[in-house]
Amino acid sequence: MVRFCVIRSAGTNCDMETVSAIRLAGGEPELISLYSLRQCPELLRNFQVLVFPGGFTYGDDLGAGKVFSLYLMHFLRDTLMEFIDRGGLILGICNGFQILVRTGLLPGVDFKQVVSLGCNDSDRFECRWVHLKVDPSSPAVFTRSLPEIIELPVAHMEGKFIADDKVLLDIEQKGLVPLRYCTEEGEPTMDYPYNPNGSMSAIAGICDSTGRIMGLMPHPERFVHVWHHPSWRKEEKIPVGLFFFTNAVEYFS
Repeated sequence: MVRFCVIRSAGTNCDMETVSAIRLAGGEPELISLYSLRQCPELLRNFQVLVFPGGFTYGDDLGAGKVFSLYLMHFLRDTLMEFIDRGGLILGICNGFQILVRTGLLPGVDFKQVVSLGCNDSDRFECRWVHLKVDPSSPAVFTRSLPEIIELPVAHMEGKFIADDKVLLDIEQKGLVPLRYCTEEGEPTMDYPYNPNGSMSAIAGICDSTGRIMGLMPHPERFVHVWHHPSWRKEEKIPVGLFFFTNAVEYFS
């Protein structure tokens, strides 16, 4: 069995949905608190996949994912590098994406923050289904075999992807954008509400150059059953969120 560590802390609220999705995908999930991992970092050696689920860790009091990222950088930096160096996969969903960005594990694994996820242009919490354009040429492990256009729900206040021109160009040239917000026809867009937060270049998720580390704002764990989609009775829907987890399982198979 491929073992997944779903790491949680005060304010995490999507952990059980993530655990359920992993089990459905054929993985073996275990919930581990950030405190427990700090006390016993070698626990991470028992896992092949590390998942940072959504929520509002530590109340987002210093900014979304900030406190969590400080714990990682100051107490678990060497542990994370060991995990990455031995080929582990890392997925950050919503607040987990914010944590990976602030820790400096995305877009490059250098523990230096070079991109941000700021407040939505609407200046309010956005909770809606969005269309996403999938880039099949991206190295991202988690998005393999996905349809060209998918739907997933978002639920966040700080999801606007921001980077300076040089960093954004580097990300684009390296093909590190597996997901973009788009119209129903698959056209990436800055228009609201297709782009729910105003993310630059319509970026909904990025990965590192190996494709083994990925963060995204939409929630794949919330669309792993057909009936999760609000229109499932009207038209056939593929629960594409499950692909993110089955891809991780198959990577180690």
